[in-house]
Order: sequence, then structure tokens, then C-alpha cells
Amino acid sequence: MKNTILLICALILTSLSFAQKPKPKPNVLFLFADDQRADALGITGNTYIQTPAIDQLAREGSRFSNAYVMGGVHGAICMSSRAMLFSGKNLYKVTDKLSGQHTMTMSFAAAGYRTFGTGKWHNEKEMFEASFQEAKNVYLGGMANHYDLPLRDFGADGKLGKPTMKGYSTEQFAQAAVDFIKDHGNRNTDQPFFCYVAFTAPHDPYSPEADYINHYPDGTLPLPGNYMPFHPFEFDQLTVRDENLTGWPRKPEVIQMILSDYYALVTHLDTQISRILDALKETGQYDNTIIVYAADNGLAAGSHGLLGKQSLYEHSSKVPLIIKGPRVPKNQELDAFAYIHDLYPTLADLAGIPEPEDVDGISLVPVIQGEKDGVRDALFTSYKHTVRAVRNKKYKLIRYPERDYTQLFDLEKDPLEINNLAELPEYQVKKEEMFLLMQNWQLTFQDQIKLTADVIKPMGYDPDTLVRKPDQWQPEYTLKRYFENDDKQK
Repeated sequence: MKNTILLICALILTSLSFAQKPKPKPNVLFLFADDQRADALGITGNTYIQTPAIDQLAREGSRFSNAYVMGGVHGAICMSSRAMLFSGKNLYKVTDKLSGQHTMTMSFAAAGYRTFGTGKWHNEKEMFEASFQEAKNVYLGGMANHYDLPLRDFGADGKLGKPTMKGYSTEQFAQAAVDFIKDHGNRNTDQPFFCYVAFTAPHDPYSPEADYINHYPDGTLPLPGNYMPFHPFEFDQLTVRDENLTGWPRKPEVIQMILSDYYALVTHLDTQISRILDALKETGQYDNTIIVYAADNGLAAGSHGLLGKQSLYEHSSKVPLIIKGPRVPKNQELDAFAYIHDLYPTLADLAGIPEPEDVDGISLVPVIQGEKDGVRDALFTSYKHTVRAVRNKKYKLIRYPERDYTQLFDLEKDPLEINNLAELPEYQVKKEEMFLLMQNWQLTFQDQIKLTADVIKPMGYDPDTLVRKPDQWQPEYTLKRYFENDDKQK
């Protein structure tokens, strides 16, 4: 009897010790694509592109169909986007700089996380070094040749060393992440990790990895539904960076070539993400890892006669956003408005670490868990001093101050933004209502740009006067494919 009582007491004490043992905090794996349109995923209903790994992530988690980058202060939108992501602050607080900011990974490190970074970092070098404890295969810069990328590792001093060339960018970043995840699994520790993987794909140059060239044969992909040979008016520099890949008019067959290469870059990216996810599964860390898939901005790729992201149309400012992991419902599509800089407070909330202070982003967890329909009723975007946009669930207003020109789109009926309603008499009240909404957002963000400039510039332009030339990062593949025999090339 005495032995039975002792045994019962021992079992009770054992069960209490297990009950009191805190549940391990979830890991975080942040997968960040570069220049990926929100609709360049199979899960969005795009039946032409192959992205099985990312699609499966979406089925296992929640996908936001209205996620945006707030904009940029110059043609390299990704600098602003990444500054907002890591600071949790809006465009008008950080522009494109991170210096002096308390970053997302700093908060996770302070909460006991092991932080690791690989891939593209397009902000200040010293801020990368301050934001990560470990790093391998880091690229400091913006556009670059995927085949010939200068990559750096952390030295023993916690500083990024000299660059070396190691191989195709997407594979190098994925391998660094795989090695880190396996190392962490082998440590058999309760310490959680934050692994940030910032790919340079599918950003141009559109030079897929050799095995993926012609994965989507030329001419097999349809043109965008809002394809145009020219943008209908000038609103900024029409030869900025991305726009130089092909001439004017944008020939349908060349846009299809671009899409073939672009989709191939995305599909190759998907295969490398599958390798990273497999490493999580093999090491038993998959179920306790919050996984984010997002991109820094969208891309035109032939829509509206544009190629790049330097506009405020949906194709350029909307981004994919998928979150999977503990506390995240499966197979859920959410239409709530989200900004890239919402992810910092969202991940802190999901991971159960202290709420970040002095951020503009808002945790999306109440939306993810069905407690709220959204965290904002409308959304404001901005590009340089030349374009402003605001949208609600149904309408979108785009304003070009230097041209004294306005576009109004009914996004429910016209998601491709083709039919401008701004000058139709029956939409004048709606136009004024959206204009007032834009002004209110400007006040909120302390945006000082006048919505009608003091000097109005002409909208018309002559495409025959636009001259393009290849930049220094274009490899032989894209030079031959997009630049040879072009009589406008210099």
C-alpha cells in the first residue's frame, strides 16, 4: 500500500513537472522574393506557372490577397521595402534607410532567438551586422548577375568578410539556409531560431538557371490582361532601370519571352524553397516553425506598357504574402489590407515575444485568427514625388501631381485597372470622396507633396526618342536575347 501511494505521488509530481515546462517558442523562417508579382503563383489561380512548394505552404497556412508595399522614394523600390520590413515603420519614417533603427531580428535576438541571415541586403552593411548573429552568402546591393554574385560570410568578428563568387544565387542562398537549419536541428536545443532568406530572384536580369532555360517555351504564356504596347502617358522617367529591357512599342512576342524567363526564375526559386522546407521536416522542426513567404514589391512585366515596379498600379505594388505555422489556420485566404511593415509586429505576436515599440505596422494576428475582418479600411501608396494612390475595398484613385491627372478604377469590376472613370460625370462624387480620403492619408503620414504641382508637365511623349542601353549586370544570355540587333541601343 505504501509503495502504491509513493508511486502515485511520483506520477503526480512527474505530470506536474511536465505541465509546468513551458512550450518551446516557435522558430521563424522568413522567405523573401525579389520583384515577384502577387499573381505569379499557382495558388492565386494562375494555371500557367508551376509553384507547388509555395502553393502547399498557402494551403497549410493563411494567404493575404491584398498585401502591399507602401512605395518607394526612388527607382530601387526594394530599398524602401526592406527598410520598412525590418523597422516596422512606414515609408515616411524610414524612406530607404535603416541606420539607427531597432530591427525585427534585434527584437527576436533579445527574446533569446538565434538569428541567421542569407541573401540580398540592400540597406546599410553595418545594419545587417547589427541585426544578425550569424550569416552566410550575403549579397550587399540591388540588381546583380544571378550567375556571378559577390557573396560574403560573417567572420569571427561578426563582420561581413570579402566577397567571393560561389555559384547561382538562388541555390547559394537556399544552401546556406539548409545548412543552418540542419545545424540547428543537430544542436537539439530548445532555443528557437529566426532564419531570414532574401532571394534575388525573380528580379532581372531574366537569366534563369541553365536547367530552367526554356522551361516555359517562348510563346506559350498569355500576355497580361492589361498588356499595352506603350504606357498611355508620361508620369515619370520612362527609361528607369527595369524599363530598359526591351524597346517601344512593347512587342507581344518579347513580353512573352520576358514572362517565360520570369516564370522560370520563380519555378526554380520554388524548387529551392522545397529544399529548405525539406530540411525543416527532416530535422523535426517543421511543425514548430512560423514560415512567411512574401516579396518586396510587384512587377509590371508588360502590364500597362511597363516592365518594372516604379508605378502604383496593382501589379507593381501588390505582393504575395503567406504565413504558415502555429496559431495560423490552414487553407485560409484573407482579403484584409496588409503592408509589408505589418510583418514585424505580426511575427512578434505569433511568436509570443514582447510587442515592438515605436512601429507603424499593425499585427495581423487578429485577422489571421478570425477576430477581426481587417486592421485598416483603406490603403495608401506613394512613389517619389510623382504618384500617389489610395484604395478601399472597391475603388482606387491614382493621382499624378506633376501632370494634374487622375485615374479612378472600380477594382471589383475592373481589377486590371483598364477603364479610367475619373472624367465620367456619374463618378464625380466618388472621385471627390476618394480624393478626400487621399488627403486624409497624407495628413496621417505627414506627406507634404501637393496633389497638384506648381508646374504642370506634359503627359504626351514620343516613344521614338526613348533610348535604352544594357546595364553592367546583364549576362550574355540576356544581352543576346533582349539587346542584340536593337537599333535604339547605345
